[in-house]
Amino acid sequence: MTELRNRMDEAMVLRGFSLRTRESYLACVRALAKHYGQPPDVLDGRGIQAYLLHLITERKLAYASVNQASCAFRFLFGTVLRRPEVRLDIPMAKVPKRMPQILSRGEVTRLIDAAATLRGRTLLTTTYAAGLRVSEVCALQLADIESAPDRMCLKVRQGKGGQDRYTLLSPRLLDTLRRYWRDGRPRQWLFPNRSGSAPIEVKTAAGSVARPASRSCCIRGSRTWGGMCMRMP
Repeated sequence: MTELRNRMDEAMVLRGFSLRTRESYLACVRALAKHYGQPPDVLDGRGIQAYLLHLITERKLAYASVNQASCAFRFLFGTVLRRPEVRLDIPMAKVPKRMPQILSRGEVTRLIDAAATLRGRTLLTTTYAAGLRVSEVCALQLADIESAPDRMCLKVRQGKGGQDRYTLLSPRLLDTLRRYWRDGRPRQWLFPNRSGSAPIEVKTAAGSVARPASRSCCIRGSRTWGGMCMRMP
């Protein structure tokens, strides 16, 4: 499947898909191939629909995950393989809209304090105080911190939808970032990987939430970064 994977990835790059979307689509196609034990390009629409039904009824996946797989398969067969004879009569499932779970000030304080290192506490504080997604906090660079009194903002690069934006930088967060910088002296990325050659990986950063949440018994915080409210404790 390596050749097909490369073709699909190149097609997504040409269309400006984000890295996370590319990885998710490729993972969906890889899972499809593993399920049937054969290359996905030999399957037909009926087989794909049967697989999506399997995801819903047997795997018990959320409809958002099934929708993502559906989009990946449409892109593969419609754009990459250009196989009009493969009709994918796959309706997009309606995803229930739920209110986000908001942590109390005490829960947020316990979550941040439970991080074992200054780096972990700073990463959590930055995510919470600036209202960032996990991929956004991972991509922060030192040059994105605009601390002039008339600016006081963070530049978010390639956020949702591939759009840049600015978010507020509070004086308290700025003090936290300065203490963190004096301790570790990162050069380019605010939260670099071990070698310093690239930003921290999303999975590693996500663990910075799951582990402290487990230690602090803040179960809601371990399920979602979005559950953090926007107020500084």
